Amino acid sequence: MQIELPNMNSFIEESLGRAQDQKNSETDDQIERTGTLLTATSHIITSVIGSGVLSLAWAIAQLGWIAGPATLLAFAFITWFCSALLADCYRSPDPINGKRNHTYMDAVKANLGGVKVQLCGLAQYVMLIGVTIAYIITSGISMVAVKRSNCFHKNGIHAECYVSPSSYILIFACIQIVLSQIPNFHKIWGLSIIAAVMSFAYSLTALGLSIAMVVEKGLGRSSLTGATIGVDVSASEKVWRVFQSFGNIACAFTYSMVLIEIQDTLKSNPPENKVMKKASLIGVSITTMFYMLCGVFGYAAFGNNAPGNMLTGFGFYNPFWLVDLANICIVIHLIGAYQVFSQPIFQFVESTTQRKWPENPFLNYEHTITIPMIGPYRLSFFRLACRTLYIAATTFIAMIFPFFNDFIGLVGGIAFWPLTVYFPVEMYIKQAKILRFSGPWFWLHLMSLICFVASVLAAGASIQGLSHDFGNYHPFKNI
Repeated sequence: MQIELPNMNSFIEESLGRAQDQKNSETDDQIERTGTLLTATSHIITSVIGSGVLSLAWAIAQLGWIAGPATLLAFAFITWFCSALLADCYRSPDPINGKRNHTYMDAVKANLGGVKVQLCGLAQYVMLIGVTIAYIITSGISMVAVKRSNCFHKNGIHAECYVSPSSYILIFACIQIVLSQIPNFHKIWGLSIIAAVMSFAYSLTALGLSIAMVVEKGLGRSSLTGATIGVDVSASEKVWRVFQSFGNIACAFTYSMVLIEIQDTLKSNPPENKVMKKASLIGVSITTMFYMLCGVFGYAAFGNNAPGNMLTGFGFYNPFWLVDLANICIVIHLIGAYQVFSQPIFQFVESTTQRKWPENPFLNYEHTITIPMIGPYRLSFFRLACRTLYIAATTFIAMIFPFFNDFIGLVGGIAFWPLTVYFPVEMYIKQAKILRFSGPWFWLHLMSLICFVASVLAAGASIQGLSHDFGNYHPFKNI
């Protein structure tokens, strides 16, 4: 099923009108920016450490001891390097004293312009939608894992403990409908910090359980080249899985599409680009350390038979309470991460429609109500309807395609090259006035070309996996 973005080109053009509207662009000082290195780092960790970490053991199992860790480090370096380039594009034409670009698209508009603006807008919002769908899928699977873990503990590991994720996905959606009424990105920093703590909790749990399994049972059957053809997989399966593993690893580092929005929350002193570069370095370094430990020890524990999701694929059955606790932490983390990735979508749609119909009371009027224990809240019926409709749409798609590894690989394959690599590289070349065919120009474009090929292969492999899995799935069975 495809999501139709209504009249996307029109939306993009009108959204970009804000950058040309002098009143809006220069009155941004009215927005109170309180972000710091801590809050930016928390936003990054919340965005990066997510469902992707749990698939890394499977990804390394497809690549082996040499290519697996090397691929992970390569994606980490590229993500950090391109994030540093993108941080300099928050203000233009000067990275310190130039005019603010409030969104990723605003930055592309200011630095590149033309048709690339529409392409960027389409890529960014499609990818944000894809990430939020992936988070819904993962949350549902994690809640199912808690139910199944208790069933296995009670009836034995060979018991038939099928549980449909659909009802749990609906529970997650209801929670998001409530939280989505938070007006904007500046108001969710507390939720983001809680989510970051949860991401550490379940990552450490998966790591600890992997280490314990290695100590207790020794190394799983593994090899330098990963899953063995003729033993673990067929030749064609090996090829598809290697390509899909690129997408899984790429998705684990996906956060560039919200980097500008995160940077827009920072105080202007010290300069936002310097703070954001430090936050990106700290965030990517911490997550890479966790990824390497979880991926390597997960592969060491399970070998070539590593499950697609270490905590929900039931590589671990005991201690069941610890597995349950880790999956609960995943759900809490994804509750916050969903908001981090959906807020830019909400703000884009709402600001565009309000600007187009400024006199419409339904779109622009807010009602002040008092909520017990919270205080005054400005309720917008348009915000309530718009955000609820979006959550309902993404929830429906997640119920149709609840396939963890395939969807993670697809999101990573499609998102990584255009948003993490291509646009940051092109904007930096333009802003820094790098000469065409010079040494830096050549190496930056070579990196971009390599990432493009890897992204295409990963997306193709994931689509093949989705089509195969969907043929054997009944989405509304035992809802």
